[in-house]
Amino acid sequence: MRLSEQTAQLAKGFEGVCCFANDKADEKVLSILAGLGVKLIALRSARYNHVDLDSADRLGLKVVRVPEYSPYAVAEYALALLLCHNRKIHHAHDHVRELNFSLDGLIGFDIHGKTIGVIGTGRIGRVFAEIMSGFGCRLLVHYKIADVTWVQKINAEFVALAFLIQQSDIISLHVPLTKETKHLIDANAIQKMKSNAVIINTGRGGLIDTAALITALKKHLIGGACLDVYEEEEGIFFSDLSEVGITDDVLARLLTFPNVLITSHQAFLTREALKNIAETTIFSITKFERHEDLGSVVVSVHK
Repeated sequence: MRLSEQTAQLAKGFEGVCCFANDKADEKVLSILAGLGVKLIALRSARYNHVDLDSADRLGLKVVRVPEYSPYAVAEYALALLLCHNRKIHHAHDHVRELNFSLDGLIGFDIHGKTIGVIGTGRIGRVFAEIMSGFGCRLLVHYKIADVTWVQKINAEFVALAFLIQQSDIISLHVPLTKETKHLIDANAIQKMKSNAVIINTGRGGLIDTAALITALKKHLIGGACLDVYEEEEGIFFSDLSEVGITDDVLARLLTFPNVLITSHQAFLTREALKNIAETTIFSITKFERHEDLGSVVVSVHK
């Protein structure tokens, strides 16, 4: 059951609520929770852009998160999306199950020798870059601060964002969603990409301007997209809508492109990551109950 204005009342009698990335924690919901005596919002996720931190701070609500769980889970999944998309594995699987053993339409390309652009070199971005270095790729990385030692270690190049976008055959996004990174990949950025470029997004849906992406796909301006996240995924992802369909026309259009591979925010979903999420969340709640310092798990509007 998702946290919302309708379900917030269920927290009556409890000091804390535990919620996930697609739960709603806006001003209205937080006001209801605070009125019920809730003091702690424990997020089972690293992301917190779905929480109104200004309201939480004003209402005296502590917000804690799981800063990291398994960078390998997300980085490996980004590679899995790329391989599946490139070699048409999802299409081949469907064909074979229908007893169609033709190889028509299943041509991919060698990743070896291609230029890989990694935007964001936090833990996930670093792991992804390190994995891709094993494919014999030219690695371009971009982030606000360059770690020269690490860049040299994996034989990568730290470059400007514009250069990365222009030169890369494959671009993978690993930055948080902020005011600065919202629609990082917009019409202007897409226009500068190679016509066969593939975009991978296992970060946040809002990093890509979906309308601009659709326009580019319609005009064959890029090679394709591998998406585990979507701008307006709230109320859609993590739900079984197979019997009722979706009312999101933008997502419906995106699903029509054969060169777009979409999954519903499952990159984190490994046994190891789930174990780390559970342990960190329980640890944070226990420290809160004991009035101990919560340290780096606290999310503050002042950060």
